[in-house]
Amino acid sequence: MLRTSRSKWEPLSDSCAVIISCSMRPNTSFHGGSLGIRRQVAPRTRRGDLCRAYGISRPTAYRWINRYNETGPEGLVDRSRRPHTCSHATLEPMENAILVLRAKHPSWGARKLKARLEMLQPDLVWPAASTVGNILSRAGLTSPQRKRKRTTPCSEPFALVTGPNQLWCMDFKGYFATGDGKRCDPFTITDAHSRYLIRCQIVSRIDLSQVRAIRDAAMREYGVPARIRTDNGAPFAGTGLMGLSKLALGWMKLGIVHERIQAGRPQQNGRHERMHRTLKEDTTKPPAASLRAEQSRFDRFRYVFNNERPHEALNNQVPASLYHPSSVRLPRKLPEFNYPKGLLLRRVNNSGDISWHKTRIFISEVFRFEELAFELVAPGFYRVFFRDMEIGELDAEELRFRAARRVV
Repeated sequence: MLRTSRSKWEPLSDSCAVIISCSMRPNTSFHGGSLGIRRQVAPRTRRGDLCRAYGISRPTAYRWINRYNETGPEGLVDRSRRPHTCSHATLEPMENAILVLRAKHPSWGARKLKARLEMLQPDLVWPAASTVGNILSRAGLTSPQRKRKRTTPCSEPFALVTGPNQLWCMDFKGYFATGDGKRCDPFTITDAHSRYLIRCQIVSRIDLSQVRAIRDAAMREYGVPARIRTDNGAPFAGTGLMGLSKLALGWMKLGIVHERIQAGRPQQNGRHERMHRTLKEDTTKPPAASLRAEQSRFDRFRYVFNNERPHEALNNQVPASLYHPSSVRLPRKLPEFNYPKGLLLRRVNNSGDISWHKTRIFISEVFRFEELAFELVAPGFYRVFFRDMEIGELDAEELRFRAARRVV
């Protein structure tokens, strides 16, 4: 074939057939793709005619011809259209800061990391939480979990919490064994409004004396709350009269209302249970070598939880920014309670009995050495009170005490 001027006929090399696609039809746009090569090309075909026939421009045709000449058929495979640079990509120092903070707090998610970084360096514009999540994912620091069905939160019959020290939550974190095989039972106290972790302390026994000592120390430091919420286990509640315990009676003497959740309804104390989940993730996987080392972990966790960890329920604030001690201080001596005049008073003995006209009537061992009041409402029939709480009724003729039902 002869080569003439550009406006005349041009010889066609094999590479010119690049613009002929086995799958393309005339008048369609040219997007590359996996192209085949036809050898059946008319010997005196203009390149411009071929471009018009297949709806492409000359520069596009020459680009594909050059690719074919350079690498052969492999050059016809689609290449990545990803830009070489991205103007809004996260800067490398920011990515490093995110990864360093994640290494320090492995249980924190993208939103908490973003919130904490904004606290530490508020002058910088940090990427969105979704971008932080992508950075963690690229670094292999995420473990996608299946979304769980959640129980609807329950606040009834409890009152709403609108400020610090209106409600404290208490419970025992489930026990586990430390590295030396010792049993570890952490006792925890939180403020429901601010989520402030007041105590996280290992006890040697789950009994009244241990809990009371920690409770008194917490109240000496932070004051007395208006209400305390617990489950129905010992030593918070008992199996006797109205589920009361010695610990609960001590709270009543301080003017504290004791709220007990319903059996099998841990979501009624959900804020506290959620803290336990974080406590478990950050301090027990794996457990420390000894109880002393585990308590050091708890102390460190308490500081981070209160002062560094953003809480989404608090609009990404830390609990320490919302909590303040109660204005009601723990008295050194319990104030005496005086019943109204006109009531009969009886003191419960060591066996839980009261003396009634030369006989004994059993009330409950939980009221040992406590003074009860009896209000006559009908001949031979009395309402029985411990301080302001009605605990039952007494039938003087049958010499029988009937406990009141607990109102939840």
